[in-house]
Amino acid sequence: MSEGSPVGAHVIKMMGYIQALEKLGFPLNDELAIDVVLQSLPDSFNQFVLNFNMNEINKTLPQLLGMLRTAESNMKKGGSKSILMVREAKGKGKKVVKSKGIGKTKPKGKNTLKPK
Repeated sequence: MSEGSPVGAHVIKMMGYIQALEKLGFPLNDELAIDVVLQSLPDSFNQFVLNFNMNEINKTLPQLLGMLRTAESNMKKGGSKSILMVREAKGKGKKVVKSKGIGKTKPKGKNTLKPK
């Protein structure tokens, strides 16, 4: 796919190639078919591909087509701004240990009391 061309037409063409392979006796499973489509995208979709793979999203080719069309429209609206999706980590994090205030110094200023 060339940079700037519509992603919908490209993905539909790729789906046709995948169906042609099935008719020839070389079927691709869903995961491999999606990987082939994602690898054929230009560099402007790198962030989408990264999020798709990192979040282990399980979609069919038509669902992927819808997601790519949405991502393409968001890229056109936002220009060159990139979006990073962050989600809560699985598992336990580090415990935060609170200090008991031993060894803290008091602030010095006009309002502090001084011993006589």
